[in-house]
Amino acid sequence: MLGMRGMLLALLMVGSAQAAVTDVTLDNGMRVIVQEDHRAPVMVSQVWYRAGSMDEFNGTTGVAHVLEHMMFRGTNTVPPGEFSKRIAAAGGRENAFTNRDHTAYFQQMQKDRLELAMQLESDRMANLVIRDDLFAKEMQVVMEERRLRTDDQPQSVVYERLMATAYQESPYRRPVIGWMDDLQHMTAQEARDWYARWYVPNNATLVVAGDVKSDDVIAMAKRYFGVIPARVLPVRKPQDEPAQIGEKRVVVKVPAKVPYLLMAWHAPILKDWEKDTAPYALQILAGVLSGNDSARLQKSLVKTQQIAVSTSAGYDAVSRGPGMFMIDATPAPGKTADELEKAIRGQVERIQRDGVSEAELARVKAQVIAADVYQRDSLFYQAMQLGEYVTAGLPPEALAHRVDKLRAVSAGEVQAAAKQWLQDDQLSVGILDPQALQPQTRRPAVPGVRHDN
Repeated sequence: MLGMRGMLLALLMVGSAQAAVTDVTLDNGMRVIVQEDHRAPVMVSQVWYRAGSMDEFNGTTGVAHVLEHMMFRGTNTVPPGEFSKRIAAAGGRENAFTNRDHTAYFQQMQKDRLELAMQLESDRMANLVIRDDLFAKEMQVVMEERRLRTDDQPQSVVYERLMATAYQESPYRRPVIGWMDDLQHMTAQEARDWYARWYVPNNATLVVAGDVKSDDVIAMAKRYFGVIPARVLPVRKPQDEPAQIGEKRVVVKVPAKVPYLLMAWHAPILKDWEKDTAPYALQILAGVLSGNDSARLQKSLVKTQQIAVSTSAGYDAVSRGPGMFMIDATPAPGKTADELEKAIRGQVERIQRDGVSEAELARVKAQVIAADVYQRDSLFYQAMQLGEYVTAGLPPEALAHRVDKLRAVSAGEVQAAAKQWLQDDQLSVGILDPQALQPQTRRPAVPGVRHDN
C-alpha cells in the first residue's frame, strides 16, 4: 500500500509535469480544455457531447448509443470504416463510449498527430452521413451487444431491473443501451434527429491532455471546430427525482449459477464543490465498506463470517442526474441472499451507531486518495476526469481540489452521511433468484461489436 508520505510525493511528481488547466470557450460555444503534461511525447484527444441516455424520449431508448456507432460509418469525405483506419495508420488508437450523461469519442496518439484527430472529429461533427442500409446493419450489431452484455448476464439484468424500480421520474431508470423493443423498432431518421439535435459545437467539449502547448491546441481547435456554426439547443426539462417514501424490492428470476444481491440508496451528487460535504463523506464511506481486504465488508462478510464470496460498495458523486450509493454481493455456497442482506445491514448499522475510528479513517483516506493519484498518472484519465466534471456542470477547479476535500472529511461526517442517506425508506433492493440453466444454442457472431457503453 502506498503510504501517506509516498502518496504525497507521487502527487507532487505528477503535478510537477503538469501545467494548470486551460479552459476557454470558442465563439461558437464549444469549450476547449487543455491539460499539459510533458512526461512523454503523446497526447489524448476527447470530444464530449452533453447528450446521453438521460436525454432520450420514451420509445427511442438506446438512440444515443446507436448514434455513437454510426459516427464511425462515414461522412461525405471519409468513407465508412476509414476513420479508424486513418487513426491506426498514424499509430494511434480510438474508440467511444456512451453513458447516461454524455457520449465521448477519443484518440490516443503521438503528439504531432493531434491535427489528424481534430480533422476527423470536426468532419463528423458537421458532416455525418447516416445511410439506411448501414444503419440497418449496425442495429443488428447493437442488438447483439445488448444480448451479450445484458440479456445473457444475470447480474446485469438485476442492475437494469433495479434501476427501473429505484428511479420513478428520472430518465436514469432507462438502460443506456436501450430496451430491446425500442431497438427493434428504431429508424435511421431517429438517429439523424438525435445527431441534428445534440451534435453541435455549443453542446460539446474538446479535452486534450499530453505533451502539447495550450495556445497551439486552442488555435487548432479554432481552425477546425470554430468554423462550425452553433445551433439553438432544445430546452432540457429538469425531470427531478421525487423523494422515495418507502423501501422497494425486485426479484429477478433468470437462469444463473448463483444468487446475487444489489442494494441501492438514493444519495446526493456534487453540486457546489466548495460547500458540499456529503458527497466527499460518502466516497470515504464506500472506502470504509469495501475496496481492499481490510475494508469492513470484505473482512467481516467474506473472511470472518464466510457468508459472501465477494462484496463491494460504490458511489459516484459526479453526474448530471440523481446519485446512488450501492452495495452488491454474491452469497457463499449454502448461504442465501436474504442472509447476506441481513449481514450487510448489520455492518451499515454499526457505522451509523459507532462511527469509524481516526485510525481507520486515515487508512481509508490514504487508499482513496492514492487511487486518485494513480488515475492522474494516466493521460487518458486526466482527460476523462476533466470531461466528466465539466459535462456534469462542474468546473475544473472542483477536480483540482478533490484530494483536499477528501482529506478534510471527518469521522463525524462519515457517520452522519451513513445515518442520513443509508436509510430503508431510500433503499431499493434487487435479488437474483437463480433458475435452472438451459442448454445454450450458439448464435452466429455479428461482426462489428467494438465500442463501449
